Amino acid sequence: MAALADPTRRAILQRLSQGEARVTELAGPFDMSLNAVSKHIQVLERAQLLRRRKAGREHLLTLTPEPMNEAVAWMDAQRALWTSRLDVLEGLLRAQDAAAKGDAP
Repeated sequence: MAALADPTRRAILQRLSQGEARVTELAGPFDMSLNAVSKHIQVLERAQLLRRRKAGREHLLTLTPEPMNEAVAWMDAQRALWTSRLDVLEGLLRAQDAAAKGDAP
C-alpha cells in the first residue's frame, strides 16, 4: 500500500497499464530527474507491482497487477465482514430503541 501512496508511482502504474515502456519514456512526463523516477520505480519493483527486463541497454518495465488483485480481494473480504457486523449492530440498536420506546409512558 505504501508503494501506491505516492501520485508519481500511481501515474507510472497507470502508464504501464497501457503496455510495456522504457524507463526514459516513463520519466518523460515528470518534472524530476531520471534518477528520482528510477527511485520511484525501485519502490514499485520491491512491491512487485512491476517487472523489469533488459533488452540490450534498455530497461523495459511491465505492470504486474497480481499484488493489487490480492489487495483488492482482501479489502473486499474485509468490507463484507464489517458490513455484516455493522448490519447486526444496527439491528441490535434498533431493537434496543424499540424496546426503550415501548417502556416509556
